[in-house]
Amino acid sequence: MEACAELSESSYSPNSFPSTSPPTTPELSDDGFEIERLPSPVDGGEGRRPVDDSQIEMSQQFPGASPSFILVIGGLGYIGSHTVLELLREGHNVIIVDNLSNCYESVLHSIKVLITSHCKAKGRSIPLIHFHRLDYRRRTMSLLLESYSDLVMTIDSAGKQKMTYQSRISGVIHFAAYKSVVESLKRPLQYYQNNVCGLVCLMQQLDKYNIHNFIFSSSATVYGARCNAGLPLREEDLVHHPEEGVDAAGNRVALEPSAAGLSCPYARTKYFAEAILADAAAAHPAWRIVALRYFNPVGCDPSGLLGENPRGEATNLYPVLTQVLTGARPSLDVFGSNWATRDGTAVRDFIHVLDVARGHISALAWDRDGCGGFRAFNLGSGSGTTVLEAVRSLEATADRIIPLNWAGRRPGDVGVCVASTERARKELGWSPRESIVQCAADLWNFVQRSVRKPCSEGEEQVL
Repeated sequence: MEACAELSESSYSPNSFPSTSPPTTPELSDDGFEIERLPSPVDGGEGRRPVDDSQIEMSQQFPGASPSFILVIGGLGYIGSHTVLELLREGHNVIIVDNLSNCYESVLHSIKVLITSHCKAKGRSIPLIHFHRLDYRRRTMSLLLESYSDLVMTIDSAGKQKMTYQSRISGVIHFAAYKSVVESLKRPLQYYQNNVCGLVCLMQQLDKYNIHNFIFSSSATVYGARCNAGLPLREEDLVHHPEEGVDAAGNRVALEPSAAGLSCPYARTKYFAEAILADAAAAHPAWRIVALRYFNPVGCDPSGLLGENPRGEATNLYPVLTQVLTGARPSLDVFGSNWATRDGTAVRDFIHVLDVARGHISALAWDRDGCGGFRAFNLGSGSGTTVLEAVRSLEATADRIIPLNWAGRRPGDVGVCVASTERARKELGWSPRESIVQCAADLWNFVQRSVRKPCSEGEEQVL
């Protein structure tokens, strides 16, 4: 998800944030959800004027017994939207923060349609869904956090009374990072500003409101040159503080912090972010922080209503494959045909995005012996698929040939990058469920639905 300067806010639930102006009259969306929009909504589009943060006032909105929420920052992006859906399916109330710079508000409609159908089939009430369109780095984020908090009287260790915040946000999942390796080489300062500086400001705000359960969207790129070993990557391969661990042979070893071969600003921002989070957890025992190191999330919800549809240029393998299948690209570039693999193409660990989403649900409950702290977990399938095998699986599903352009290796490319998932299995109780065949089937279903979907409200066609 990318960030922008403009912001606006809307809330899809029976509760809405009032503005300093007289309240608007609630309206019902087509799917029956109550919508209240602030006057002069802002989305950076034509005919909409900027609104300064000071013009928006967040007020307390839950008198008496109040529900708790999971805050998902970047919640309408590819992985974020699937995680939001899984949270709702598990019965969590969700606050979504997104500035829509790399996704579309129609994703929210798809989430509402899917959770409504799910809850109706289960005979359950629909959890609360609050959406706020804003840049998480702006002052309005502090106002939002305050609006979900109550001031309560507490007694400190010296026996003195003091006022402190008690938040209705029980956990935060942070997806709001720039994520293109290629773009990070061209715009390094923007990547450091958003991915690192933005994270520091966010953590300070969360600490202020006593919100300490934090899930961070990390990446396998933090392993850097360790990928070149060709062995499954273990969390012990990258630590941020000295600790005792177990090597690949099962021997107890002393682990020391080190980083090597972080070949792009994007990878370095993820490494720095993890280090900052580990330091914060070490300094403040209240923090419970999990960094989830993604490998290659692919696929989408089987309904075909959610998928990967970035506003910017697609760079990951599967979105590019779908563009080739729909004629948006003439062919797929395959970088390297002479790797030491079973068919000469590079091996990657592709994992279904729903498995990744479920990993976040498991991570919310993590607590190391009741002492909090920082912990990293790989989210991968644990098995490798070559680029050519991935192509063939989608060709078989779509019953179409994907033209290939055989290109040379790129600087920094590695032949094999596969996750070890043992730690996640043991400590989170999480294991991937979906196969590469299912990833292809779900992706093709999304593509077919997308190319048939008409444009609405000035929104671009999906593919």
